[in-house]
Amino acid sequence: MRRLSVFNNVSLDGYFADSDGDMSFVHKSRESPDWVEFTDQNASMGGVLLFGRVTYDLMYSFWPTQRAKEMFPLVAERLNNGPKIVFSRTMESASWNNTRLVKGELAAEVRKMKQVPGPDLVILGSGNIVAQLVEAGLIDEYRIALVPVVLGKGRTMFEGMREKLPLKLVGSRVFENGAVYLQYEPLASGR
Repeated sequence: MRRLSVFNNVSLDGYFADSDGDMSFVHKSRESPDWVEFTDQNASMGGVLLFGRVTYDLMYSFWPTQRAKEMFPLVAERLNNGPKIVFSRTMESASWNNTRLVKGELAAEVRKMKQVPGPDLVILGSGNIVAQLVEAGLIDEYRIALVPVVLGKGRTMFEGMREKLPLKLVGSRVFENGAVYLQYEPLASGR
């Protein structure tokens, strides 16, 4: 069975995007060789990327640009050429290379995807779909990069959740730039 992971960069006050939906605070943090290596390694892990429409639009507006390719060549190559799925009931088509549009009911579609052979599934950003898939008990792993910045306001990736989500820490790493990587799995007694 395929695994479904969430990978998000989060500010110290818990936001994956600022109040305008911008996630660029991640790239404005002090870079360090270990952070750059981690970012490149993460991008090379493969898997099918899952997005909600808002995150898809944001990612599509940056990653295919020449600027993105110059700033983050390995990450841009992976995001532009790797398989992607965008969940939207309002979009008519998805123009980004190697992207499939899915309009069906989110949890049912993801449940079907997890049952068929193939690469693992990874959600980037997309707080609305994260919260819905948490509620459906479909997320196997949470990979959080805690970035040393305070935004003051913004969006959490768990907006709209109605129940607590108990997690256990299964990995961590501290970077020279002050970022901290945290890897969690749901507790067996949780969902």
